[in-house]
Amino acid sequence: MAAAADLTPLHDDLRQAMERTTGLSVRFTFGGSGILARQIENGAPYDVYLSANEAFVKELENRGKLVAGSAAVYGYGRLGLWSKSGRIKSLNDLVTQRITHLALPNPVHAPYGAAAREMLRSLGLWRALESRTVYGENVEQALQFAESGNADACITAWSLVWSKGAVLLADSFHPPIRQVGAVVAASAKREAAARVLGFLTSAAGRGLLVRYGFSVP
Repeated sequence: MAAAADLTPLHDDLRQAMERTTGLSVRFTFGGSGILARQIENGAPYDVYLSANEAFVKELENRGKLVAGSAAVYGYGRLGLWSKSGRIKSLNDLVTQRITHLALPNPVHAPYGAAAREMLRSLGLWRALESRTVYGENVEQALQFAESGNADACITAWSLVWSKGAVLLADSFHPPIRQVGAVVAASAKREAAARVLGFLTSAAGRGLLVRYGFSVP
């Protein structure tokens, strides 16, 4: 299963719940949604694609790489602001405290990075921060930059930082981060893949997502 990196904190709970519910063995590969999409495009042997970006799913479906009609919105991602020092309490602090580096997921590959950049633009902060921004390959690497001290703060997936004392950012300044899953067309286990994907849209699956900071349809 190719899964967006913002689902990494759910790995153990999600795998166990899926296996308990479906009776199937489940294995995850986490990464940036765009990178995983390219892997599927090139024939990587995944059965399910869980993207943090609806556009990547639509593109793959249009190219016949995903089973038509199998796509489903399973949740909505949210952005969190985190700093190791704990001194960054708001987006304005990024400017007023003149931080040296801000870490974001790469907007090219990671929907959270694109949403964070759009939010900073909408608030008039991007011009001051663009030259000080460093990019992680995905939401996890952006957080790692801040954890290691290579960045003063990061904006990343709320699911990764909600338990670290992070600040939940308003979602009114960027397009919704629609998390969409679909069955990979090349899979030899389409029926099993559909059952596993169906768990995410069930009451149990949505309850698990909410517990880790996602909004659900």
